[in-house]
Amino acid sequence: MSLKRSHSSSARSLGGSEGGGKIDRQHLYEALKRLGEAGAVFAPVDVALASGAAEAQISKALLGLAVEGVIEKAEVGKYRAGLVPELSLADFIKVFARASKVDGARQKDLSEIQRLKQNNDTMRQKLLVAVAERDHYLATLRAHGIEPEPMPPSPSALPPSPGPRALAVPSPESVSSPSGPGDQGSH
Repeated sequence: MSLKRSHSSSARSLGGSEGGGKIDRQHLYEALKRLGEAGAVFAPVDVALASGAAEAQISKALLGLAVEGVIEKAEVGKYRAGLVPELSLADFIKVFARASKVDGARQKDLSEIQRLKQNNDTMRQKLLVAVAERDHYLATLRAHGIEPEPMPPSPSALPPSPGPRALAVPSPESVSSPSGPGDQGSH
């Protein structure tokens, strides 16, 4: 075996920071079980430090385990090990094998779903701030004895406009000719 080949295979088997690094499933199971029994919310870096694997690999594994329903998303970038304490090591390894087979398209979809959820959370927070601000201003107005007028109706609630009017074009029979009755043969 060449030096180059032996070097690359040893880096992968040790769970280095390469994209192909392996995760020791037993260490991962033990770390998740401890976190699950404690009821702690954790980040991928916490599990990476506890299991000795690369954070990128752990992050991908946690995403797959969340899809399988073994762990749950607590908040952005944080997880809870819900079902892990109830699983045996053999069952965890079976679930982990299924979770590891997430293909590229599914992984892309999952990251897009995660981005949309994060955007939804941001927009919900902005909406809650706007509602609280509106309530504050309404309470201030009412405290000073001012009752705000009702909101004008939305454009969708208004009756449809009649649109442009068509011009009435007279019929040829209703139009009289400018010449008199006896002028027809004088030309």
